[in-house]
Amino acid sequence: QVQLVESGGGLVQAGGSLRLSCATSTRSIWMYGVGWFRQAPGKEREFVAAIGFSGGSTYYADSVKGRFTISRDNANNTVYLQMNSLTPEDTAVYFCAAAMYGLAAKTAGAYNYWGQGTRVTVSS
Repeated sequence: QVQLVESGGGLVQAGGSLRLSCATSTRSIWMYGVGWFRQAPGKEREFVAAIGFSGGSTYYADSVKGRFTISRDNANNTVYLQMNSLTPEDTAVYFCAAAMYGLAAKTAGAYNYWGQGTRVTVSS
């Protein structure tokens, strides 16, 4: 069982930045692909970014490409999501998820473990 804990959310003005962290309970996180998803009020959960087990493969939703960067520090069992140039449309609860076999997938169904989420609110 892999436990994931997100942190770093909060309230920020439009144009600002936040860095989300996804800390894991396993020292084997290097074996897992990790993704970030978000869910805005009244909307379905959507893919944001994903990173393969080695960090060599990264994928982004078109809506965040060029503004968000996903990275991982396997030595410290943590995955990050650096979010720049935030807009009110980025307001959501952000979840990290881990997929076995090192996959970096864009679909939620590919992930085996999920965190509880951290809330991001961007004011205009």
